[in-house]
Amino acid sequence: MSSNEFRFFLSCDINLPVTFRVERVEGTLPSAKSTDSGVDSTAEERRAELYVECALFIDGAPFGLPMRTRLESTGPYCWNELITLSTKYRDLTAHSQLALTVWDVSQGNDDGLIGGATILLFNSKMKQLKTGKQKLRLWLGKEADGSHPTTTPGKVPRNERGELERLEKLVNKYERGQIQRVDWLDRLTFRAMEKIKERENSRNGSSYLYLVVDFCSFEHRVVFQESGANFLLPSPITSTNELVIVWDPELGKINPSEHKQLKLARSLTRGIIDKDLKPSSNERKSIQRILKYPPTRTLSGDERQLLWKFRFSLMSEKRALTKFLRCVEWSDVQEAKQALELMGTWEMIDVSDALELLSPVFESEEVRAYAVSVLERADDEELQCYLLQLVQALRFERSDKSCLCQFLVQRSLRNIELASFFRWYVAVELNDPVYARRFYVTHEFLEESISKLAADMNGEDDGKKIWQSLVHQTELTAQLCSITRDVRNVRGNTQKKIEKLRQLLSGLLSELTYFEEPIRYPLAPSVLITGIVPSESSIFKSALHPLRLTFRTASNETCKVIFKKGDDIRQDQLVVQMVSLMDRLLKAENLDLHLTPYKVLATGQDEGMLEFIPSHSLAQILSEHRSIISYLQKFHSDEHGPFGITATCLETFIKSCAGYSVITYILGIGDRHLDNLLLRDDGRLFHVDFGFILGRDPKPFPPPMKLCKEMVEAMGGAESQYYTRFKSYCCEAYNILRKSSNLILNLFHLMAGSNIPDIASDPEKGILKLQEKFRLDLDDEACIHFFQDLINESVSALFPQMVETIHRWAQYWR
Repeated sequence: MSSNEFRFFLSCDINLPVTFRVERVEGTLPSAKSTDSGVDSTAEERRAELYVECALFIDGAPFGLPMRTRLESTGPYCWNELITLSTKYRDLTAHSQLALTVWDVSQGNDDGLIGGATILLFNSKMKQLKTGKQKLRLWLGKEADGSHPTTTPGKVPRNERGELERLEKLVNKYERGQIQRVDWLDRLTFRAMEKIKERENSRNGSSYLYLVVDFCSFEHRVVFQESGANFLLPSPITSTNELVIVWDPELGKINPSEHKQLKLARSLTRGIIDKDLKPSSNERKSIQRILKYPPTRTLSGDERQLLWKFRFSLMSEKRALTKFLRCVEWSDVQEAKQALELMGTWEMIDVSDALELLSPVFESEEVRAYAVSVLERADDEELQCYLLQLVQALRFERSDKSCLCQFLVQRSLRNIELASFFRWYVAVELNDPVYARRFYVTHEFLEESISKLAADMNGEDDGKKIWQSLVHQTELTAQLCSITRDVRNVRGNTQKKIEKLRQLLSGLLSELTYFEEPIRYPLAPSVLITGIVPSESSIFKSALHPLRLTFRTASNETCKVIFKKGDDIRQDQLVVQMVSLMDRLLKAENLDLHLTPYKVLATGQDEGMLEFIPSHSLAQILSEHRSIISYLQKFHSDEHGPFGITATCLETFIKSCAGYSVITYILGIGDRHLDNLLLRDDGRLFHVDFGFILGRDPKPFPPPMKLCKEMVEAMGGAESQYYTRFKSYCCEAYNILRKSSNLILNLFHLMAGSNIPDIASDPEKGILKLQEKFRLDLDDEACIHFFQDLINESVSALFPQMVETIHRWAQYWR
């Protein structure tokens, strides 16, 4: 009888001895608690000498000789010892149980008993043999009782079970292979479980002692059956309405008849017929509904079957390709082959859809190579919008020098800005614990490819000089890190630190004032910088003391940057990239909302550069001028204009408020306060400091829209025509960005494997929150009403009301 012919084993057929492993004791021994003053409890615990006595009981009677583990005299008490009993599995009964008693010989024979526990070998419901790790609670001071029912059950009583018991049960299923393994999710889960365990232990103390035992596992489940039993005999059914539990070996398995029917329905022999199939009116409606699904939506079995059935009629619909590729059974060689042939003749998809094919959902190298071929159509400006995500997508490739890697390197050879940013994005990932090797290979491949470039006819530098100019950027940031450390060590106020900074730039580090060779500006590599201007460089008054530096350019201009050390700005980099992308999408629809997508570049895991935009925080403006309008009157005064300022300035302010209100709502930007809302002299408002995204917020009860009272008052109040115009811009921008929801969702999906805090904590949850913000279930007109209600709800929270929740929202900005 081959084991492959069955999905379960019968216990009466297993002619193997009962085997299990005694692993360890968890908790604090009783002796460690009963210490006298002046005696170290941990030292007393280490002096204990423990062993475990294991005895088998069948139907309440001892069966065979008990077995003992070796003595363990040093904590933690971990035997990890395999115990093999003389009894075989075929000899067991349904009420067979194992009695385990822990003894301490160092206490003497009279009081050496620590505690005992008993466990049934078969569960009581389905009569399955228990496998995997079992955590038994010891009954302190009691020897394990093998009678049936036992007085020392190792199973924690149901009314006493907490989160730890539930998690341990799930871990047991995971180790037995009953829960699917997902590496990135498993790491996060086990990390969270450790925190829960520590919290529960600190809350409950060490009042309990546990013994961990690992039972032997088999290829299939083992079901109890007595020797000589006849399956053909009907089970005796009593006249009562007693529930009879019957073991069904095919429970949860694929029905072979249905599977065969599905294979026949998708059979390639029907390909000739399928070419002429046309969907009915209802089927076409269903297909159109499926094509509108966001890229995060998983297709059902019926939906996958529908797309496969009408695959030939869908080839002219470019939106359908990504959905079709999701319904292919890639494990079927012939089906995969036909799918790839169809992909080659399908209507060419958009670049935004090609990004979806680079997500971890698609493993086929041919599909990913096709996505790269579509990306080749994008110009350098568009490619730079997606470059950060494309570097992250290298994690999902099957080889180090994949088509995607080669494409990015080849495009970098044609554009110095792409090459510089590509190198930085890869360099930041060199410390990734899982994918470091892949990024090292990519970095070396880029260096090798650039270094081979020859000087062109216009006298441009050869490849080696170009690469060296990129390396100089890293040397510059290393020197800036050193300066930051030196400045922090200066005792005194911020002014003394600024003096130290300027002293360093003018003295010991004077080479930074005038570079030997111009260096490519990391935030704009097409610009060459020639040195730092010490007199215009300063330090921000902050815990990390970021530097504010002014660089001199080769064209005798200046550019100002903020250099931070000790802060992970990769999340800021992502948000500003999305602001820049959304600004591009809005302008493509002739809607310029005067956004300020300042440049951000992470040059390490805890360092980076940010473009400095001359501006003032709303907190500072309100402190000095009492209102936003008073501040703007200082720069754009107009007696005949609205509120005493020029109409252009007010329009700029309204548009920028609308743009950032929509964007911060979609991206779920949190922790907004008057210090991270900045205003430029021309009326442009913009946000900075994106430490919380995708719905996370350290403050309780955040309002739906990040719109403060002072912003509404600057528009003339909630009843003014300018506020109505603000709402109109918001709704228009929202509907424009909803059209590109697939692009934005695909970009965030490619970031799922990154180390950005608010994404890495729970990528799936974050992307679903982002998807929810687009309200894809509504049409454009319904969305206008939805967003207007959202604005009204948020604005009402800013003014005095007698509602508790609204009061809390009002406190958000204080």
